[in-house]
Amino acid sequence: MDMKRDAAAHPDGLLERLFALKAHGTTVRTELLAGLTTFLTMAYIVFINPSILADAGMPKGAVFVATCLVAAIGSLIMAFLANYPIAMAPGMGLNAYFAYVVVLQMGYTWQAALGAVFISGVCFLIVTLTGLRSLIVEGIPRSMRIAITVGIGLFLAIIALKNAGVVAASPATFVTLGDLHKPSTVLAVLGFILVAVLSVRKVKGALLASILSVTVLSFLVAGNGFQGVVSMPPSIAPTLFALDLSGALSAGLLNVVLVLFLVELFDATGTLMGVASRAGLLVDGKMTRLNRALMADSGAIFIGSLLGTSSTTAYLESASGVEEGGRTGLTAVTVAVLFLACLFFAPLAGSVPPYATAPALFYVACLMLHDLVGLDWDDLTEVIPACVTALLMPFTYSIANGVAFGFITYAALKLLTGRARDVKPIVWVIAALFLFKFVESGGAH
Repeated sequence: MDMKRDAAAHPDGLLERLFALKAHGTTVRTELLAGLTTFLTMAYIVFINPSILADAGMPKGAVFVATCLVAAIGSLIMAFLANYPIAMAPGMGLNAYFAYVVVLQMGYTWQAALGAVFISGVCFLIVTLTGLRSLIVEGIPRSMRIAITVGIGLFLAIIALKNAGVVAASPATFVTLGDLHKPSTVLAVLGFILVAVLSVRKVKGALLASILSVTVLSFLVAGNGFQGVVSMPPSIAPTLFALDLSGALSAGLLNVVLVLFLVELFDATGTLMGVASRAGLLVDGKMTRLNRALMADSGAIFIGSLLGTSSTTAYLESASGVEEGGRTGLTAVTVAVLFLACLFFAPLAGSVPPYATAPALFYVACLMLHDLVGLDWDDLTEVIPACVTALLMPFTYSIANGVAFGFITYAALKLLTGRARDVKPIVWVIAALFLFKFVESGGAH
Protein backbone atom coordinates (compact mmCIF):
# COMPACT_ATOMS: atom_id res chain seq x y z
CA MET A 1 0.00 0.00 0.00
CA ASP A 2 2.83 2.40 0.91
CA MET A 3 4.47 1.76 -2.47
CA LYS A 4 1.22 2.54 -4.27
CA ARG A 5 0.86 5.80 -2.29
CA ASP A 6 4.45 6.75 -3.08
CA ALA A 7 3.89 6.14 -6.80
CA ALA A 8 0.68 8.18 -6.74
CA ALA A 9 2.37 10.98 -4.82
CA HIS A 10 5.41 11.00 -7.11
CA PRO A 11 4.23 10.10 -10.64
CA ASP A 12 7.52 11.44 -12.03
CA GLY A 13 9.30 8.82 -9.93
CA LEU A 14 7.21 6.05 -11.46
CA LEU A 15 7.81 7.38 -14.95
CA GLU A 16 11.53 7.60 -14.20
CA ARG A 17 11.61 3.93 -13.22
CA LEU A 18 9.62 2.90 -16.29
CA PHE A 19 11.39 4.97 -18.93
CA ALA A 20 14.76 6.08 -17.43
CA LEU A 21 14.11 9.71 -18.36
CA LYS A 22 17.25 11.16 -16.73
CA ALA A 23 19.51 8.62 -18.37
CA HIS A 24 18.12 9.71 -21.74
CA GLY A 25 18.47 13.42 -20.92
CA THR A 26 14.76 14.22 -21.11
CA THR A 27 11.84 15.28 -18.89
CA VAL A 28 8.16 14.40 -18.58
CA ARG A 29 7.14 17.72 -20.15
CA THR A 30 9.48 17.23 -23.11
CA GLU A 31 8.21 13.70 -23.70
CA LEU A 32 4.56 14.79 -23.57
CA LEU A 33 5.16 17.61 -26.07
CA ALA A 34 7.10 15.22 -28.31
CA GLY A 35 4.20 12.76 -28.18
CA LEU A 36 1.72 15.47 -29.14
CA THR A 37 3.94 16.51 -32.07
CA THR A 38 4.27 12.94 -33.34
CA PHE A 39 0.50 12.43 -33.03
CA LEU A 40 -0.31 15.56 -35.01
CA THR A 41 1.97 14.47 -37.86
CA MET A 42 0.44 10.97 -38.12
CA ALA A 43 -3.20 11.53 -37.10
CA TYR A 44 -4.12 11.66 -40.79
CA ILE A 45 -4.11 7.85 -40.75
CA VAL A 46 -7.41 7.73 -38.82
CA PHE A 47 -9.04 9.37 -41.85
CA ILE A 48 -7.08 7.77 -44.69
CA ASN A 49 -6.98 4.14 -43.52
CA PRO A 50 -10.78 3.70 -43.13
CA SER A 51 -11.27 5.44 -46.49
CA ILE A 52 -8.87 3.08 -48.32
CA LEU A 53 -10.08 -0.13 -46.66
CA ALA A 54 -13.72 0.86 -47.20
CA ASP A 55 -12.98 0.63 -50.93
CA ALA A 56 -12.26 -3.07 -50.29
CA GLY A 57 -15.75 -3.48 -48.82
CA MET A 58 -14.77 -3.23 -45.17
CA PRO A 59 -17.15 -1.36 -42.81
CA LYS A 60 -15.68 2.13 -42.46
CA GLY A 61 -16.76 2.66 -38.83
CA ALA A 62 -15.27 -0.63 -37.65
CA VAL A 63 -12.00 0.05 -39.50
CA PHE A 64 -11.84 3.50 -37.90
CA VAL A 65 -12.06 1.91 -34.43
CA ALA A 66 -9.54 -0.80 -35.37
CA THR A 67 -7.13 1.88 -36.67
CA CYS A 68 -7.29 3.92 -33.46
CA LEU A 69 -7.01 0.83 -31.24
CA VAL A 70 -4.07 -0.81 -33.01
CA ALA A 71 -2.21 2.53 -33.18
CA ALA A 72 -2.67 2.86 -29.41
CA ILE A 73 -1.85 -0.79 -28.61
CA GLY A 74 1.16 -0.92 -30.96
CA SER A 75 2.57 2.33 -29.56
CA LEU A 76 2.12 1.07 -25.98
CA ILE A 77 3.89 -2.21 -26.78
CA MET A 78 6.76 -0.23 -28.33
CA ALA A 79 6.89 2.01 -25.25
CA PHE A 80 6.97 -0.68 -22.59
CA LEU A 81 8.82 -3.44 -24.45
CA ALA A 82 11.51 -1.39 -26.20
CA ASN A 83 11.32 2.08 -24.54
CA TYR A 84 11.70 3.93 -27.83
CA PRO A 85 9.92 7.19 -28.80
CA ILE A 86 8.44 5.47 -31.84
CA ALA A 87 4.71 5.35 -32.56
CA MET A 88 2.87 2.79 -34.64
CA ALA A 89 -0.22 2.65 -36.86
CA PRO A 90 -1.45 0.91 -40.06
CA GLY A 91 1.17 1.49 -42.75
CA MET A 92 0.64 3.58 -45.85
CA GLY A 93 1.20 1.60 -49.04
CA LEU A 94 0.40 -1.70 -47.37
CA ASN A 95 -3.21 -0.59 -46.85
CA ALA A 96 -3.41 0.33 -50.54
CA TYR A 97 -1.93 -3.02 -51.54
CA PHE A 98 -4.45 -4.76 -49.28
CA ALA A 99 -7.47 -2.94 -50.74
CA TYR A 100 -6.68 -2.25 -54.38
CA VAL A 101 -4.57 -5.27 -55.28
CA VAL A 102 -5.36 -8.21 -53.01
CA VAL A 103 -9.11 -7.57 -52.74
CA LEU A 104 -10.20 -5.50 -55.75
CA GLN A 105 -7.73 -6.78 -58.37
CA MET A 106 -6.95 -10.34 -57.27
CA GLY A 107 -10.52 -10.94 -56.07
CA TYR A 108 -9.88 -12.28 -52.57
CA THR A 109 -12.22 -11.43 -49.70
CA TRP A 110 -11.05 -8.84 -47.21
CA GLN A 111 -11.36 -11.54 -44.54
CA ALA A 112 -8.80 -13.70 -46.39
CA ALA A 113 -6.57 -10.65 -46.85
CA LEU A 114 -6.66 -10.07 -43.07
CA GLY A 115 -5.62 -13.71 -42.69
CA ALA A 116 -2.63 -13.04 -44.94
CA VAL A 117 -1.69 -10.05 -42.78
CA PHE A 118 -1.86 -12.26 -39.67
CA ILE A 119 0.39 -14.92 -41.22
CA SER A 120 2.91 -12.29 -42.38
CA GLY A 121 3.02 -10.93 -38.82
CA VAL A 122 3.70 -14.41 -37.43
CA CYS A 123 6.49 -14.91 -40.01
CA PHE A 124 7.94 -11.52 -39.04
CA LEU A 125 7.94 -12.53 -35.35
CA ILE A 126 9.57 -15.90 -36.11
CA VAL A 127 12.46 -14.41 -38.11
CA THR A 128 12.98 -11.81 -35.38
CA LEU A 129 13.10 -14.38 -32.57
CA THR A 130 15.33 -16.80 -34.50
CA GLY A 131 17.81 -14.21 -35.75
CA LEU A 132 16.95 -14.83 -39.41
CA ARG A 133 15.91 -11.19 -39.77
CA SER A 134 19.48 -9.94 -40.06
CA LEU A 135 20.30 -12.59 -42.69
CA ILE A 136 17.30 -11.56 -44.80
CA VAL A 137 17.78 -7.81 -44.45
CA GLU A 138 21.52 -8.02 -45.13
CA GLY A 139 20.94 -10.42 -48.02
CA ILE A 140 18.57 -8.11 -49.92
CA PRO A 141 20.49 -5.58 -52.04
CA ARG A 142 20.19 -1.97 -50.93
CA SER A 143 19.05 -1.00 -54.42
CA MET A 144 16.04 -3.32 -54.11
CA ARG A 145 15.12 -1.98 -50.68
CA ILE A 146 15.21 1.54 -52.12
CA ALA A 147 13.17 0.44 -55.15
CA ILE A 148 10.41 -1.06 -53.01
CA THR A 149 10.01 2.19 -51.05
CA VAL A 150 10.02 4.33 -54.20
CA GLY A 151 7.64 1.97 -56.02
CA ILE A 152 5.15 2.07 -53.16
CA GLY A 153 5.36 5.86 -53.36
CA LEU A 154 4.50 5.78 -57.08
CA PHE A 155 1.66 3.35 -56.37
CA LEU A 156 0.26 5.69 -53.72
CA ALA A 157 0.61 8.58 -56.16
CA ILE A 158 -1.60 7.03 -58.84
CA ILE A 159 -4.24 6.13 -56.25
CA ALA A 160 -4.16 9.67 -54.86
CA LEU A 161 -4.43 11.29 -58.31
CA LYS A 162 -7.35 9.01 -59.17
CA ASN A 163 -9.18 9.80 -55.90
CA ALA A 164 -8.56 13.50 -56.46
CA GLY A 165 -10.00 13.32 -59.99
CA VAL A 166 -6.76 14.71 -61.45
CA VAL A 167 -6.33 11.62 -63.63
CA ALA A 168 -9.06 9.52 -65.24
CA ALA A 169 -9.32 6.38 -67.35
CA SER A 170 -8.91 6.66 -71.12
CA PRO A 171 -9.50 3.90 -73.72
CA ALA A 172 -6.92 5.49 -76.02
CA THR A 173 -4.08 6.29 -73.61
CA PHE A 174 -5.00 4.26 -70.48
CA VAL A 175 -4.87 7.42 -68.30
CA THR A 176 -5.56 11.05 -69.07
CA LEU A 177 -6.22 14.37 -67.36
CA GLY A 178 -9.44 14.45 -65.34
CA ASP A 179 -12.11 17.15 -65.19
CA LEU A 180 -10.36 20.05 -63.46
CA HIS A 181 -13.61 22.01 -63.23
CA LYS A 182 -15.20 19.65 -60.70
CA PRO A 183 -15.36 21.21 -57.21
CA SER A 184 -13.92 18.07 -55.65
CA THR A 185 -10.88 18.12 -57.95
CA VAL A 186 -10.29 21.83 -57.34
CA LEU A 187 -10.45 21.23 -53.57
CA ALA A 188 -7.98 18.36 -53.86
CA VAL A 189 -5.49 20.52 -55.75
CA LEU A 190 -5.87 23.31 -53.18
CA GLY A 191 -5.42 20.74 -50.40
CA PHE A 192 -2.13 19.56 -51.90
CA ILE A 193 -0.81 23.11 -52.23
CA LEU A 194 -1.83 23.72 -48.59
CA VAL A 195 -0.06 20.64 -47.24
CA ALA A 196 3.07 21.44 -49.27
CA VAL A 197 3.20 25.08 -48.10
CA LEU A 198 2.58 24.16 -44.45
CA SER A 199 5.24 21.46 -44.60
CA VAL A 200 7.81 23.84 -46.12
CA ARG A 201 7.01 26.28 -43.30
CA LYS A 202 7.45 23.37 -40.83
CA VAL A 203 3.93 23.66 -39.41
CA LYS A 204 3.14 20.66 -37.20
CA GLY A 205 0.20 18.58 -38.38
CA ALA A 206 0.32 19.85 -41.97
CA LEU A 207 -1.31 16.71 -43.40
CA LEU A 208 -4.06 16.76 -40.79
CA ALA A 209 -4.70 20.47 -41.40
CA SER A 210 -5.04 19.84 -45.14
CA ILE A 211 -7.50 16.95 -44.67
CA LEU A 212 -9.69 18.93 -42.25
CA SER A 213 -9.59 22.12 -44.39
CA VAL A 214 -10.69 20.32 -47.56
CA THR A 215 -13.39 18.46 -45.59
CA VAL A 216 -14.81 21.73 -44.21
CA LEU A 217 -14.80 23.29 -47.69
CA SER A 218 -16.47 20.18 -49.11
CA PHE A 219 -19.55 20.90 -46.98
CA LEU A 220 -19.75 24.39 -48.47
CA VAL A 221 -18.99 23.92 -52.18
CA ALA A 222 -18.97 20.21 -53.04
CA GLY A 223 -22.27 18.99 -51.59
CA ASN A 224 -20.71 16.79 -48.90
CA GLY A 225 -23.03 15.84 -46.02
CA PHE A 226 -22.04 16.84 -42.48
CA GLN A 227 -22.37 13.90 -40.07
CA GLY A 228 -21.25 15.60 -36.87
CA VAL A 229 -17.96 15.65 -34.97
CA VAL A 230 -18.19 13.68 -31.73
CA SER A 231 -20.07 10.53 -30.74
CA MET A 232 -19.55 7.21 -29.00
CA PRO A 233 -17.24 4.93 -31.04
CA PRO A 234 -18.88 2.71 -33.69
CA SER A 235 -18.97 -1.04 -33.15
CA ILE A 236 -15.83 -2.97 -34.07
CA ALA A 237 -17.84 -6.21 -34.24
CA PRO A 238 -18.00 -6.40 -38.09
CA THR A 239 -14.20 -6.72 -38.36
CA LEU A 240 -13.20 -8.15 -34.96
CA PHE A 241 -11.76 -11.68 -35.41
CA ALA A 242 -13.20 -11.69 -38.95
CA LEU A 243 -9.96 -12.89 -40.55
CA ASP A 244 -10.09 -16.02 -42.70
CA LEU A 245 -6.91 -18.04 -42.10
CA SER A 246 -7.92 -21.00 -44.26
CA GLY A 247 -8.57 -18.64 -47.18
CA ALA A 248 -5.22 -16.97 -46.58
CA LEU A 249 -3.41 -20.30 -46.80
CA SER A 250 -4.70 -20.92 -50.31
CA ALA A 251 -2.04 -21.07 -53.02
CA GLY A 252 -2.80 -17.67 -54.51
CA LEU A 253 -2.32 -15.78 -51.27
CA LEU A 254 1.07 -17.26 -50.39
CA ASN A 255 2.52 -14.79 -52.89
CA VAL A 256 0.70 -12.00 -51.03
CA VAL A 257 2.08 -13.16 -47.68
CA LEU A 258 5.62 -13.06 -49.08
CA VAL A 259 5.20 -9.49 -50.36
CA LEU A 260 3.60 -8.32 -47.09
CA PHE A 261 6.38 -9.95 -45.08
CA LEU A 262 9.20 -8.43 -47.15
CA VAL A 263 7.72 -4.92 -47.16
CA GLU A 264 6.91 -5.07 -43.44
CA LEU A 265 10.43 -6.24 -42.62
CA PHE A 266 12.26 -3.61 -44.67
CA ASP A 267 9.85 -0.83 -43.68
CA ALA A 268 10.10 -1.58 -39.97
CA THR A 269 13.88 -2.04 -39.90
CA GLY A 270 14.53 1.10 -41.95
CA THR A 271 12.12 3.27 -39.96
CA LEU A 272 13.35 2.08 -36.57
CA MET A 273 17.00 2.64 -37.49
CA GLY A 274 16.25 6.04 -39.04
CA VAL A 275 14.31 7.41 -36.07
CA ALA A 276 16.75 5.95 -33.51
CA SER A 277 19.63 7.56 -35.39
CA ARG A 278 17.94 10.96 -35.28
CA ALA A 279 17.31 10.52 -31.55
CA GLY A 280 20.96 9.63 -30.89
CA LEU A 281 19.92 6.22 -29.59
CA LEU A 282 22.35 4.17 -31.68
CA VAL A 283 25.31 2.53 -29.94
CA ASP A 284 28.20 1.84 -32.35
CA GLY A 285 25.74 2.30 -35.19
CA LYS A 286 23.30 -0.29 -33.82
CA MET A 287 20.02 -0.25 -31.91
CA THR A 288 20.59 -2.05 -28.62
CA ARG A 289 16.91 -3.01 -28.39
CA LEU A 290 16.21 -3.55 -32.10
CA ASN A 291 14.85 -7.07 -31.61
CA ARG A 292 12.45 -5.85 -28.94
CA ALA A 293 11.29 -3.06 -31.23
CA LEU A 294 10.79 -5.52 -34.10
CA MET A 295 8.86 -7.84 -31.76
CA ALA A 296 6.58 -4.89 -30.94
CA ASP A 297 6.17 -4.24 -34.67
CA SER A 298 5.34 -7.85 -35.55
CA GLY A 299 3.01 -8.18 -32.55
CA ALA A 300 1.10 -5.10 -33.67
CA ILE A 301 0.72 -6.58 -37.17
CA PHE A 302 -1.22 -9.63 -36.05
CA ILE A 303 -3.13 -7.71 -33.35
CA GLY A 304 -4.26 -5.34 -36.12
CA SER A 305 -5.36 -8.27 -38.28
CA LEU A 306 -7.48 -9.57 -35.40
CA LEU A 307 -9.05 -6.13 -34.87
CA GLY A 308 -9.64 -5.58 -38.59
CA THR A 309 -6.99 -3.53 -40.35
CA SER A 310 -4.07 -3.96 -42.73
CA SER A 311 -0.43 -4.23 -41.61
CA THR A 312 0.71 -2.00 -38.75
CA THR A 313 4.22 -0.57 -38.73
CA ALA A 314 6.53 1.90 -37.02
CA TYR A 315 5.94 5.44 -38.32
CA LEU A 316 8.70 7.59 -39.76
CA GLU A 317 6.63 10.56 -38.53
CA SER A 318 7.97 9.63 -35.09
CA ALA A 319 11.05 11.60 -36.16
CA SER A 320 9.02 14.80 -35.69
CA GLY A 321 8.61 13.98 -32.00
CA VAL A 322 12.30 13.14 -31.74
CA GLU A 323 13.09 16.60 -33.17
CA GLU A 324 11.04 18.02 -30.27
CA GLY A 325 13.20 16.12 -27.77
CA GLY A 326 11.39 12.79 -27.41
CA ARG A 327 13.81 10.08 -26.32
CA THR A 328 11.84 7.39 -24.47
CA GLY A 329 8.71 5.27 -24.56
CA LEU A 330 6.79 8.01 -22.73
CA THR A 331 6.54 9.79 -26.09
CA ALA A 332 4.88 6.68 -27.57
CA VAL A 333 2.55 6.38 -24.55
CA THR A 334 1.39 9.96 -25.16
CA VAL A 335 0.65 9.12 -28.81
CA ALA A 336 -1.31 6.04 -27.68
CA VAL A 337 -3.51 8.06 -25.32
CA LEU A 338 -4.28 10.59 -28.06
CA PHE A 339 -5.25 7.82 -30.51
CA LEU A 340 -7.65 6.43 -27.90
CA ALA A 341 -9.20 9.91 -27.60
CA CYS A 342 -9.71 9.84 -31.40
CA LEU A 343 -12.23 7.00 -30.97
CA PHE A 344 -14.87 9.60 -30.15
CA PHE A 345 -14.44 11.50 -33.45
CA ALA A 346 -15.92 8.82 -35.72
CA PRO A 347 -18.61 11.09 -37.30
CA LEU A 348 -15.90 13.50 -38.44
CA ALA A 349 -13.88 10.63 -39.90
CA GLY A 350 -16.99 9.40 -41.70
CA SER A 351 -17.50 12.83 -43.26
CA VAL A 352 -14.06 12.95 -44.87
CA PRO A 353 -14.36 12.32 -48.64
CA PRO A 354 -11.64 10.54 -50.66
CA TYR A 355 -10.62 13.77 -52.38
CA ALA A 356 -9.83 15.28 -48.95
CA THR A 357 -7.33 12.55 -48.09
CA ALA A 358 -5.88 12.41 -51.62
CA PRO A 359 -3.63 15.50 -51.18
CA ALA A 360 -2.03 14.02 -48.04
CA LEU A 361 -1.61 10.70 -49.83
CA PHE A 362 0.06 12.37 -52.81
CA TYR A 363 2.34 14.38 -50.53
CA VAL A 364 3.48 11.20 -48.75
CA ALA A 365 4.11 9.66 -52.18
CA CYS A 366 6.32 12.60 -53.19
CA LEU A 367 8.44 12.21 -50.05
CA MET A 368 8.93 8.50 -50.72
CA LEU A 369 10.66 9.28 -54.04
CA HIS A 370 13.55 10.89 -52.14
CA ASP A 371 15.22 7.51 -51.65
CA LEU A 372 16.12 7.43 -55.36
CA VAL A 373 19.21 9.50 -54.55
CA GLY A 374 20.58 6.46 -52.70
CA LEU A 375 20.93 4.38 -55.89
CA ASP A 376 24.36 3.80 -57.41
CA TRP A 377 23.50 5.15 -60.86
CA ASP A 378 26.86 4.03 -62.26
CA ASP A 379 26.01 0.33 -61.76
CA LEU A 380 23.32 -0.62 -64.26
CA THR A 381 22.95 -4.12 -62.79
CA GLU A 382 21.64 -2.40 -59.65
CA VAL A 383 19.76 0.50 -61.25
CA ILE A 384 17.80 -1.39 -63.92
CA PRO A 385 16.18 -3.94 -61.53
CA ALA A 386 15.42 -1.09 -59.14
CA CYS A 387 13.69 0.90 -61.89
CA VAL A 388 11.78 -2.18 -63.05
CA THR A 389 10.57 -2.71 -59.47
CA ALA A 390 9.49 0.89 -58.94
CA LEU A 391 7.88 1.46 -62.35
CA LEU A 392 5.93 -1.78 -62.55
CA MET A 393 4.15 -1.16 -59.26
CA PRO A 394 1.99 1.72 -60.58
CA PHE A 395 1.91 0.49 -64.20
CA THR A 396 0.61 -2.98 -63.27
CA TYR A 397 -1.33 -1.53 -60.31
CA SER A 398 0.35 -4.06 -58.05
CA ILE A 399 3.13 -3.82 -55.46
CA ALA A 400 3.54 -7.60 -55.71
CA ASN A 401 4.20 -7.54 -59.45
CA GLY A 402 6.80 -4.81 -59.06
CA VAL A 403 8.65 -6.72 -56.35
CA ALA A 404 8.44 -9.97 -58.34
CA PHE A 405 9.71 -8.59 -61.66
CA GLY A 406 12.38 -6.61 -59.82
CA PHE A 407 13.89 -9.64 -58.08
CA ILE A 408 13.70 -11.78 -61.23
CA THR A 409 15.40 -9.03 -63.27
CA TYR A 410 18.07 -8.56 -60.61
CA ALA A 411 18.96 -12.27 -60.51
CA ALA A 412 18.89 -12.64 -64.31
CA LEU A 413 21.00 -9.54 -64.96
CA LYS A 414 23.66 -10.51 -62.43
CA LEU A 415 23.76 -14.07 -63.78
CA LEU A 416 24.02 -13.08 -67.44
CA THR A 417 26.68 -10.40 -66.87
CA GLY A 418 28.98 -12.75 -64.96
CA ARG A 419 28.31 -11.23 -61.55
CA ALA A 420 26.36 -14.08 -59.96
CA ARG A 421 28.77 -14.08 -57.02
CA ASP A 422 27.43 -10.63 -56.03
CA VAL A 423 23.98 -12.12 -55.35
CA LYS A 424 23.18 -13.37 -51.85
CA PRO A 425 21.35 -16.73 -51.55
CA ILE A 426 18.12 -15.12 -50.27
CA VAL A 427 17.78 -13.20 -53.56
CA TRP A 428 18.01 -16.40 -55.61
CA VAL A 429 15.34 -17.98 -53.38
CA ILE A 430 12.94 -15.02 -53.67
CA ALA A 431 13.47 -14.70 -57.44
CA ALA A 432 12.88 -18.45 -57.92
CA LEU A 433 9.68 -18.34 -55.84
CA PHE A 434 8.26 -15.46 -57.89
CA LEU A 435 9.32 -17.03 -61.19
CA PHE A 436 7.72 -20.33 -60.23
CA LYS A 437 4.56 -18.43 -59.27
CA PHE A 438 4.35 -16.72 -62.67
CA VAL A 439 5.02 -19.95 -64.60
CA GLU A 440 2.45 -21.82 -62.52
CA SER A 441 -0.26 -19.19 -62.87
CA GLY A 442 0.53 -18.32 -66.47
CA GLY A 443 0.82 -14.64 -65.64
CA ALA A 444 0.78 -12.06 -62.88
CA HIS A 445 -1.81 -10.63 -60.58
